[in-house]
Amino acid sequence: MNVWWSLEEALAHRAPSVVTIGNFDGVHRGHHMVIDAVIAEARRRQACAVAMTFDPHPAHVHRPEQAAPLLTGLTDRLELLAQLGLDAVCVVEYSLEFAQQSPRDFVKTWIVDALAATAVVIGRDVRFGRDNSGDLSTLRDLGQEFGFDVVVVDDHGSPGGGERWSSSIVRQLVRGGEMGAVTQLLGRPHRMRGVVVHGDARGRELGFPTANLSPDSDGMVPADGVYAGYVSVVGGQRALQGLPAAISVGTNPTFDGQERRVEAYVIGHNNLDLYDKNIMVEFVERLRPTVTFSSLDALIDQMHDDVTRAKLLLR
Repeated sequence: MNVWWSLEEALAHRAPSVVTIGNFDGVHRGHHMVIDAVIAEARRRQACAVAMTFDPHPAHVHRPEQAAPLLTGLTDRLELLAQLGLDAVCVVEYSLEFAQQSPRDFVKTWIVDALAATAVVIGRDVRFGRDNSGDLSTLRDLGQEFGFDVVVVDDHGSPGGGERWSSSIVRQLVRGGEMGAVTQLLGRPHRMRGVVVHGDARGRELGFPTANLSPDSDGMVPADGVYAGYVSVVGGQRALQGLPAAISVGTNPTFDGQERRVEAYVIGHNNLDLYDKNIMVEFVERLRPTVTFSSLDALIDQMHDDVTRAKLLLR
């Protein structure tokens, strides 16, 4: 999949395309349906299947103090979009200046001139342009003016009348540690990606050495507690992919910890050196909430139980 990082790069690769526009945070199953529609329409028209996305997320530009944490960083988002089969993603650097474009200027500059769209695939609630003043009706009018079709993909949700698939719903579930429901909405486990840093080495002293994710890792931190999941070394050999793990999220209250951490014990690999490596941590199921233990022996007994339960769940 090609990635175009600027208007100039998009212009340099200009070819007839079918385009969708969105933040695609989490790349959940609702996004999958839109991307599938883009690819199908592009193949029918013998055009390129292109997604336009924004970095940083618009909410982090307009309301940084109120913006929700992102489910996925840009690297992860692009990787997940590539897996869906797109030909290209155009990453637009979002800024207050960019946001001042009128709906017509945005469409002409990016959708028509840069991406040569023959069709735009979009949801009914699309908003674009200065003050979000453009909507579906605006887009259809501009399509008539500039000669592209507008294909609408309706919202979908879980079978049985569940809530529609949306990034905000996924964030609520991640915040609550409801990983089974999160996996259903994403079509995969929720994950974080970051560099392994040195911690207190307390896990090693207790017989459970952990890989501590850097505080600036990508991906939303789930509710405090212990999780069953997987650890993979990004770009590492096959033997270092999908390693079963027991993952702790929280402040380690037994030791009066203050910093919230994500640390993963790779089950059965006590001598694995992951320091300074880029890893992915996937959260499959929450085993229990965080507990303050009265003694080290009680903590160690619980850790053994956590590992046993994680192994059973992940096998």
